[in-house]
Amino acid sequence: MNPASFTIRFIVTLVLVAVAALVAWQLWTYYMDDPWTRDGTVRADTVALAPDVSGPVVQVFVQDNQAVTAGEPLFQIDPTRFTLAIAQAQAAVVKTRAAMADAQSTANRYAALSSSAVSGQSRDETNSAAMEAEADYDQAQADEAVAELNLARSTVRATVNGVVTNFSMRPGDYVNAGDPMVAIVDTDSLYVDGYFEETKLRHIAVGDTARITLLDGGPALTGRVTGIAAGITDAERVANPTLLAEVNPTFTWVRLARRIPVRIELTNVPAGTQLVAGMTCTVVIGN
Repeated sequence: MNPASFTIRFIVTLVLVAVAALVAWQLWTYYMDDPWTRDGTVRADTVALAPDVSGPVVQVFVQDNQAVTAGEPLFQIDPTRFTLAIAQAQAAVVKTRAAMADAQSTANRYAALSSSAVSGQSRDETNSAAMEAEADYDQAQADEAVAELNLARSTVRATVNGVVTNFSMRPGDYVNAGDPMVAIVDTDSLYVDGYFEETKLRHIAVGDTARITLLDGGPALTGRVTGIAAGITDAERVANPTLLAEVNPTFTWVRLARRIPVRIELTNVPAGTQLVAGMTCTVVIGN
C-alpha cells in the first residue's frame, strides 16, 4: 500500500471519527441539558359563569363556540317577577316616606311643647317613633335598590373577552342562582405551560425568551418565562388516616426526571394563528 495513500486514509478516518464524536456530544448536550421540551400545552383561564338570580330562561343570545366580548348579553332570565318586585319596593318607599314625615312632624311638635304640656316620656316616645320610621324608610330604599339589581342581573352578561364553549342552553331552561351555566375561555389570558425535566431547570430563569412551535407546524410563536412552579404532587407519598407519611416501599432503579411546569407569556402570535386551549407544542428557551 502506498504510504501517502495510507496516511490520507488515516487522516480522513480520524477526521470522520472526530466529527462523529463532536456531533454525538452536541446531541447529548442538546437532549440532556438544553432547556427544551416537546411537552408543552396552550392554556387559558376559563370563567364558569353563574347567574346571580334564579328563574326560567326566556331568551338566549349566543351559541356554542361563539366569540363574545365583556359586557355582551348571553341569556335573559324571565324579568317579570323582578319588575313586580321593583313596583312593590317603590310602593313601600312611598309608604315609609309618608310615615317618616308624619313621625318627624309629631316629634317636632312634641319637642316644641313645654314640659308642663307634655311629659318627657311622651317626648322620648315620639323621638323613638321618628327614628324607627326613618329606619323603615332606609330599609325600603335598600329593598328597592336590591330589586333593581335583581332586574339588571336577570340579563346574564359575559365578564371577559373569549369564546363560549360546551354550551347548550335553550329558552325554557330553569337556572338557579350560583349554578355555573356558561363556560367562557378567556382569550386574553392565553399562555403556554412547558413541562421541563427537573435536570434542565438550572438553565431556565424568569424573563428568558421562549420559542414555541405548535404541533400543527405553523409559524413559531415567541414568549417570555414568567414563572416556575413552586411544587408538584409527590406520587410516592399518599394521604393516610393516621396523619403519618405513607411512602411507596418499592424503588425503581431507573429513575425518570420529574417534569416541572414553567409558565410562558405569549409576546408575539403570528397573524392567522389559531390558538385553542389544550393544544400541544414544543418549547425552546433562550432561542
